[in-house]
Amino acid sequence: MRSVMTDALSAADGRPDGAMLDRLEGYYDAVPRSSARAEDFGPLTLFHREGPGWPFYARPTPGRAGAVGAADVERVRARQRELGVPESFEWVAETTPSLRAAALESGLVVHEHPLMVLAPEAPVPDPPARGDVAVRVLGPDDPLLASALAVPHLAFGAPGTGVGEAGAAELDAAVRERAGDGSLEESAGRIRAGLTRVAAAVADGRALCAGQHQPVGPVSEIVGVGTLPAARRRGLALAVTAVLVADARSQGVETLFLSAGDDDVARLYARLGFRRLATALIAEPAP
Repeated sequence: MRSVMTDALSAADGRPDGAMLDRLEGYYDAVPRSSARAEDFGPLTLFHREGPGWPFYARPTPGRAGAVGAADVERVRARQRELGVPESFEWVAETTPSLRAAALESGLVVHEHPLMVLAPEAPVPDPPARGDVAVRVLGPDDPLLASALAVPHLAFGAPGTGVGEAGAAELDAAVRERAGDGSLEESAGRIRAGLTRVAAAVADGRALCAGQHQPVGPVSEIVGVGTLPAARRRGLALAVTAVLVADARSQGVETLFLSAGDDDVARLYARLGFRRLATALIAEPAP
């Protein structure tokens, strides 16, 4: 019997398989609900995190997002401003095509990212060897978890793949700044509950690169893979992703996916067996 993933990646007409996109939509709607309040805006749902951690976004409501207008987007943006959270929207272009025009009409900027699914025939990656760097899954009580949670913030604060200035001193400062804000305890609780799995490339008592996958039943998404800017160009992000892939499969995940930053990054993930399925879109105000 062929898997759902095989069907999605081998449609005869070259278009994404609707069953796979529906599976991902169900996941997108389910995963924030473990740590956020969902507010109903008809064709859109706004997820509002009430505790520490990355802020959430609004996205299409499954089964009710056939036609989204600029007025729908404006209603959600007004609520986001009221809550003091980012005016951010995330969705899949092929699933909710009307939202792009609505977001643009509302004055938002839309960014495209390759949406990739792991091919079922892809072999489980071998544990990567990186010299003095160990790449492994971290438990809830691991002393390196704090730096693993902090390093993506530094990575995303300096976009791109080029080597940057932020290094060990900046990472240590970021860990100190986050101490006591509840984010470490919240993440440790999610790990214990099986909601989040964290992997990191570690050396000298710090995480140089880290990422997560978040399983919901047989589906999981790899998110937040980021490398300390001073440690870039060493293959650490790919090594961390390989460990996350192996861990997801060991946990019984059948559908594993991610959104790549751009086409160049997508080519790196393709080396692990990820194939492009569709296009993930993010809309936000212009800088």
